[in-house]
Amino acid sequence: MTPAGLAEVLSAFGPAYLASHELPRGAAKVWRAILACRTATLGGHVESCADCGTSRHVYHSCRNRHCPRCQTRAKETWLAARRREVLPVPYFHLVFTLPHALNGLIGAAPRRLYENLFAAASATLIELAASPRHLGEMPAFSLVLHTWKQDLGRHVHVHALVAGGALSDTGEWISPKKGFLFPVRALSKVFRGKFIAGLDDLCRQGYLPDFLNPLAWQNLKQDLYAHDWVVYAKQPLGGPQAVLDYLGRYTHRVAISNERIVGITHDQVAFRVRADSGGKKRVLRLAGSEFIARFLLHVLPSGFKRIRHYGLLSPARKKVGLAAARSALAVPPPEPAIIESVTAFLHRVARLASMCCPHCGGQFRVATTLLPQRGATARGPP
Repeated sequence: MTPAGLAEVLSAFGPAYLASHELPRGAAKVWRAILACRTATLGGHVESCADCGTSRHVYHSCRNRHCPRCQTRAKETWLAARRREVLPVPYFHLVFTLPHALNGLIGAAPRRLYENLFAAASATLIELAASPRHLGEMPAFSLVLHTWKQDLGRHVHVHALVAGGALSDTGEWISPKKGFLFPVRALSKVFRGKFIAGLDDLCRQGYLPDFLNPLAWQNLKQDLYAHDWVVYAKQPLGGPQAVLDYLGRYTHRVAISNERIVGITHDQVAFRVRADSGGKKRVLRLAGSEFIARFLLHVLPSGFKRIRHYGLLSPARKKVGLAAARSALAVPPPEPAIIESVTAFLHRVARLASMCCPHCGGQFRVATTLLPQRGATARGPP
């Protein structure tokens, strides 16, 4: 078995897959980016050790959000911005999951279904938060879309990170009346109703595929109402740093990381999946073409925002809302200079470590610039 990452899988099994499959435009762009990432195609520079003369080629990253190599820096930059927004209250983690009966419709109209999912989940949280039985005021929360299972099958859900409380019109912070935000049964029923109502609107407006004719839609609707929908609630998180650490696990995760890919044979890809709730792993083997097909299920529509903020964190309310929340909680605003200095320090430390020669401990210096070579790799789709 040959060690491999996602780029090597696409390179090894891509020609056979492309011979029998036509890639959508967005998927083709992602494919090319992953194959070009950190290769001569994107250019870079040659670095040389000032002490022993050891040299190395350093190529540029593709920065595509589906590339497993490019998420660490994007995540750290994103989290640095979030440090200004985290409030000193417990946070609750909820997960809104769509039933697998919708998978065929999602595959045919992903943008419409994903938008409807965000709309239903956010409206559910805002409605329950506004109820006098719960908080009675405006909440603050973020939603992150995930579309996969461990085996790369389609499993569409959004993670919600909700601040433990809400801001009243009079500038008072209202904490949850109980040890949880909202009853899970109420969340599930309201979420299901709002999502199906959104699908009804899309059907009436003709925005869904032709195969979902009126009779097919009525049958699907009956099936969707026949089962309880899943909204999962985890224990609240305490403290801003715990929230940021937790959030970082979800925001920039891709369908599969290179660390999970064990290797490839002449016709299969072996990768690790979770074996049980205790965290044990097992190795799953898929045919190369099947692995690629499953990975491409999770390429998002072009320009689609998979991380969104609502309530006090929405773009229209954030500046005033967060200032009012901090005032209600009697905490000062974060010092931008301190946040930026910490972020810059962490980046500088990482950069210094990467510039240290592994042979003599000397410092690498840029010796030559390498221009992009568009024809350097011929592994991607045309």
